[in-house]
Amino acid sequence: MTSRAVEDLLRALAPQVLGVLVRRHGQFYACEDAVQEALLAAATGWPAQGVPEHPRAWLVTVATRRLTDEWRSEHARRAREVAVAVRQPAYAAVAPPADEEPPSRDDTLRLLFLCCHPALPVNAQVALTLRAVGGLSTAEIARAYLVPEATMSQRIRRAKQRIEAAGARFTLPSGADRDERLGAVLRVLYLVFNEGYTASSGDTLHRVELTGEAIRLARELHRLLPDQGEVAGLLALMLLTDAHRAARVGPDGELVPLAEQDRTRWDTAAVAEGIALVTDALTWSAPGPYQVQAAIAAVHAEAPTAATTDWPQIVALYRVLARLAPNPMVTLNQAVAVAMVDGPRAGLAMLAPLHVDDRTAGHHRLAAVRAHLLELAGDRADARTAYLAAARATTSLPERRYLEVRAARLAAER
Repeated sequence: MTSRAVEDLLRALAPQVLGVLVRRHGQFYACEDAVQEALLAAATGWPAQGVPEHPRAWLVTVATRRLTDEWRSEHARRAREVAVAVRQPAYAAVAPPADEEPPSRDDTLRLLFLCCHPALPVNAQVALTLRAVGGLSTAEIARAYLVPEATMSQRIRRAKQRIEAAGARFTLPSGADRDERLGAVLRVLYLVFNEGYTASSGDTLHRVELTGEAIRLARELHRLLPDQGEVAGLLALMLLTDAHRAARVGPDGELVPLAEQDRTRWDTAAVAEGIALVTDALTWSAPGPYQVQAAIAAVHAEAPTAATTDWPQIVALYRVLARLAPNPMVTLNQAVAVAMVDGPRAGLAMLAPLHVDDRTAGHHRLAAVRAHLLELAGDRADARTAYLAAARATTSLPERRYLEVRAARLAAER
């Protein structure tokens, strides 16, 4: 098996193995470290030696041995180790064959909820989810978020410490608590996807390792919770958005906006899957924000050209979204849709409150949308000024280049 195939296998097995250890022993912090050591041993050994007959059981066995070695090396833990040995037969610490202990449907789900514990800040939830559930190494996560590996390692370590300190249990929440925690899980996956689709900083527009991982985890969550409409909606939204990726970058790496994209380069399989998912979910689930955003993306995807986009339908969907999840970014996108139906001045009027909102005042996206609407309104001088302001505010080099090119084009047309 190739190194890449081994890496993909280990990424899929990582949450299952961690789930087994945490379910048996508790102590998320120690179990996660032990699993990472087992994954490292497999990643270095399996490509040359071959994958064992029962790879999951092999990983559980190696991780359990690492965990036991760690306990034995610290005198303060000896009493607890003896207590565990008294309560359980000796063979309980050894992984049974894979066919005797099938993967638990709930283990990955428990891990997702544990990593998105409310005691953690959002950035720690994201990092811990990618590490424990996604199977990414600390170095991979650090590279994706453009921070030093030591910084990311410290962030993950603190997250694990907070979970331990909060007394978090490896159980599924229920009732209202589960709904609230599921919202955090979906938000984390959405943040991971967005950072990958439009990197907030750096010289590349996409980070495919993040979009790919977010889609993979969303698929797994949908498999585990097929009766949750918002889970299906989020997966559909990711697929429909990511379907544009190939057409979103020009031959020189420049950003290509939606209206100018070559739609024949869109991923038709992803579009079809996304449309089917959200269409089905809306037939049996009360619409939520992710489903409505997916429905908006589906309307865009169904239009053969930008000129044939059903903008009135998109405006109607944004009205629903604004009621379900009012926030400045929804208003920002809604203003563009309104401008396409009622004219750019109507869109600009919707932007006015955002200039005094602390969440958006000075944000490059607000300046960029304002520039676009001013350009549509024929106010080229103010549009150029707004494009340049947006370019100065963004930390993404591809976005900056695009905004500067738009400004230069307007200057040349004067």
